[in-house]
Amino acid sequence: MQATVSGGATLGIQGVVVAVEVDVANGLPNFLIVGLPDAAVNESKERVRAALRNSGFDPPGTRITVNLAPAHLRKAGPGFDLPIAIGLLAAADSLGAGDLGRYVFLGELALDGSVRRVAGVLPVAIEARRWGQALVVARPAAPEALLVGGLDVFAFETLQEVVAFLREPAAVRPAEQVASDAAAEPPGMEADLADIKGQPGARRAVEIAAAGGHNLLFIGPPGSGKSMLARRIPSILPPLTPPEALEVTAIYSVGGLLESRGVLESRPPFRSPHHSISCAGLVGGSSAPRPGEVSLAHRGVLFLDELGEFSRGTLEVLRQPLEDRRVVISRARATVAYPADFSLAAAMNPCPCGYSGDRVKTCTCGVDRVARYWSRISGPLVDRLDLHIEVPRLEAEQIMAAPQGEPSAVVRERVREARARQGRRFQGRGGRIVCNGQMVGRELRQHCRLDAASERVLAGAIRQLGLTARTYDRVLKVARTLADLAGRDEIRSDDLKEALQLRVLDAR
Repeated sequence: MQATVSGGATLGIQGVVVAVEVDVANGLPNFLIVGLPDAAVNESKERVRAALRNSGFDPPGTRITVNLAPAHLRKAGPGFDLPIAIGLLAAADSLGAGDLGRYVFLGELALDGSVRRVAGVLPVAIEARRWGQALVVARPAAPEALLVGGLDVFAFETLQEVVAFLREPAAVRPAEQVASDAAAEPPGMEADLADIKGQPGARRAVEIAAAGGHNLLFIGPPGSGKSMLARRIPSILPPLTPPEALEVTAIYSVGGLLESRGVLESRPPFRSPHHSISCAGLVGGSSAPRPGEVSLAHRGVLFLDELGEFSRGTLEVLRQPLEDRRVVISRARATVAYPADFSLAAAMNPCPCGYSGDRVKTCTCGVDRVARYWSRISGPLVDRLDLHIEVPRLEAEQIMAAPQGEPSAVVRERVREARARQGRRFQGRGGRIVCNGQMVGRELRQHCRLDAASERVLAGAIRQLGLTARTYDRVLKVARTLADLAGRDEIRSDDLKEALQLRVLDAR
């Protein structure tokens, strides 16, 4: 006897509907799962047997073969427990249900027969809608699945409830989305630029980086406000568009990082990993590929505090995602791609002790020690940073005075207007380019034309500072953003001069 039901898997952040083919035949008792299952899928047979028995069903005591198709796609995770159990009951003619083909089943089974939530529900829900199928999940996963409009979602707590539903589908209505304010922060809890004391140059750099999607590095002694500035970048970024929010939420769903709430991640994400993070943790990987921090920061900000403490090897893996805006992870049995379109914000001290060049404290580092410290940040990586700013020590008067800078709401409005200009400029690109920091050769030539005076300024800087071709492009992108913040279509020589002044490492 045979039965086929549908389960779900993910490839990168894309959902895949998997055919779960179950064959129950005469022979010695055996339970075999084929179709490139990982260890968690292979363990399903023990969970499924116990769940069926403890739910009042008799597991077949004969030869059982389960095939997960397509067979070339590696299957991972415990989400196949529920479809395997339903397929077994159908193949053993113990279900008495109608058409199982209209459902995609996704869930882990506990030994007592309860259904648990698994990662990757949102991408599978999107794929189920594309195929015109309904989705059957654990009750806690319903809010996530319901983020996909036009999809019938049925949510249950136990295997017995699922079987009862399949026997009488008309007796159960699809789950409905419940309004939630879980995404809203309490008033006054959001970090605000108004908290920053002094540092007008650094505040200006933060605004430019947010307006154009540029990469930014702060350099300064401890306590100068570098981390505070970087952590306030999300407060001046415009909210995500609905397609962006769905994409970001899908990444968090695959990573198993969504809470049990039916809300999209509408705010740009902010990720701040510790400097001890591994290469796989940063860009994704391991034997079963998962999104890394660069993908979890997609459409938002990746903040690397104490940049000089990260290993050189870890920092070097950032070069490819900074350039390509995606990460491709190749393994023997699969190649997956994760989006990684983020803005990099980093902060570091000028030396290991933090006081090189400080006007108050004396640096205790030797020349060799400082050289080793800076050697972790390679030239190619610096080339990919649009802005590098010195953040000096605050004066006593500035520390004791109340903050007097503009609040984030005011700056965010200027950023929104600049982003709107860029959105109109890049219309027709299919969403591939949404801000100046994403421009490549053709867009740079089209939208960053210079007059004679500007060309002379830039040519002189190239000769004097030894700028590379990549740095040249970065300067043009920042100058384009400066013109957008000023509400101008043309780039002026003053924009180029300011863009060059915002790259202090080029003069070292």
